[in-house]
Amino acid sequence: MPDRQDRRVLRNRAALMAAAVRLVSERGTTALPVTDLADAADVSRQLVYLQFGDRDALLVAAAADLVERELIPEAGDAGTPHHARVLATARHFARHRPFYRAMLSGSCALPMTRALNTLFGSLISMTDLRERFGELDEATAQDLAALITGGTGTIVNDWLIDADDPLDPEELADRLLRLTTVLARSHPVLSPTPGGHPR
Repeated sequence: MPDRQDRRVLRNRAALMAAAVRLVSERGTTALPVTDLADAADVSRQLVYLQFGDRDALLVAAAADLVERELIPEAGDAGTPHHARVLATARHFARHRPFYRAMLSGSCALPMTRALNTLFGSLISMTDLRERFGELDEATAQDLAALITGGTGTIVNDWLIDADDPLDPEELADRLLRLTTVLARSHPVLSPTPGGHPR
């Protein structure tokens, strides 16, 4: 009996998250009544609160689920060439633009931005940073990773929200890769001068 119960809970969660992605994409907003989400998933309204606590928590969980189910497998692992990973990421966001645009400009903008920064951070390895920028102590490597992921997030957010249709994933990937190249080439600019200030 507990096994059947667990399967039903997982099925209901999956149905709610799929309904959330579909409705946000169709309506272009996160301002959805909980009743609409529950009806679209064919579950009770109370189940939304029981499973997720509130609407925004459901929407953020749906975004995380979409990334986990689709983007991560498409982007590959650390052994996949960097260009292929960046392009797969850009294609994923372009394909789901209405959903992400609404998530990044609605009531879920802050938790969504944090979730995307975590995602972009997972694409950066400390080994890659040290190969590109030379020897870095752990704190500097972590700060540089945060700078890169925050900047990447800002560029992707602006692209998803403001760029003209149709989105061009190759153009975004090229922009991001050019920045990586420029940063790696000009990293001495980031090093302090003898007076202790960056050049």
